[in-house]
Amino acid sequence: MKLTRRLTHFSWLLSVLVCAAAHAQMTGQQRAEAVGHDLVGSPAPRMVLKTIDGESIDLGSLYGKKAVYLKFWATWCVPCREQMPHFERTYESEGSDLAVIAVNAGFNDSIDDVRAYRKQVGIKMPIVIDDGSLGAALNLRVTPQHVVIGRNGRIQYVSHLANERLDAAVQAARTSPAMGAAAGSDKVASGEARKTSQYASGDQAPQFSVQSLDGSQFNSQEPGGKHPTVLVFLSPWCESYLAKSRAAVSANCRDVRVQVDALAKKDPQVRWLGIASGIWATKQDLSDYQSQYKVGIALTLDESGSLFRTFQVRRVPTVIVIDSQGRIERRIEGTDPRLPAQLQAVTLEK
Repeated sequence: MKLTRRLTHFSWLLSVLVCAAAHAQMTGQQRAEAVGHDLVGSPAPRMVLKTIDGESIDLGSLYGKKAVYLKFWATWCVPCREQMPHFERTYESEGSDLAVIAVNAGFNDSIDDVRAYRKQVGIKMPIVIDDGSLGAALNLRVTPQHVVIGRNGRIQYVSHLANERLDAAVQAARTSPAMGAAAGSDKVASGEARKTSQYASGDQAPQFSVQSLDGSQFNSQEPGGKHPTVLVFLSPWCESYLAKSRAAVSANCRDVRVQVDALAKKDPQVRWLGIASGIWATKQDLSDYQSQYKVGIALTLDESGSLFRTFQVRRVPTVIVIDSQGRIERRIEGTDPRLPAQLQAVTLEK
């Protein structure tokens, strides 16, 4: 009998541990390795990047000649800062067989933020601010995200950690055969080299359909056009992670969440959708965010970043108000006390 009870207790404990492990947050390295599983061995994107100093870097022209080491990073990212000395040392050792490029993720970072950080730390490698195109091509999911491309133009290694494995991957890429460069995708102007017009007030909003966390389908354009729609672009870690490094942004994320929650409860005539960035976030992370803050509006994870790119959202929180006919009424970055009045006006228009 005692043995049976012990076995039962052991089985219960095991199930608890398995359940806890399943819901544990993925580490940065695990996220990067998941990305690498799909990328390693595939042709690298052939894009033209522009540095913050105005110089162009044609990735496609490097393939077949040099290995390429890209590091996606952000000024607010703690491990990015911690790894920057390693990255700078790698850049200082580059030669005719290696190109080292710092790719700022362009997420909650302005060009002034990047320039100030460069001056503060004294880094010298070329820096690009991504417009989302390169991150999309390389499945950016975490910062830092290291991408090592062999001299044949194929992706050889993806990681989050700066360790011996990364060093070995860079060295292997430098000594890999340069002949037979892989044919990648066509050249695409990226970074500041490509100018995209931001959707402005009065523009017709692009249509899309996504699945929310609860499994229901959310269509941006409501059949019959009876109610306005508000899109809330967010990150589930904004309030907590940025509390120290970017206190003002963290406060904005909190204030917008509180404001949106109050407005959504007050006015059922408005359709709400929270769109979470896929950087440092999974569906489980978003679900945890929803539970922790008791978020009542529909939420969806923009894992690939397609909606962020479509609406040219480069910082959170960003709120986009769309009237019942699908026209953009307002675009708000951060909090705005006039949002309730604006929503009321849009609702009354119908």
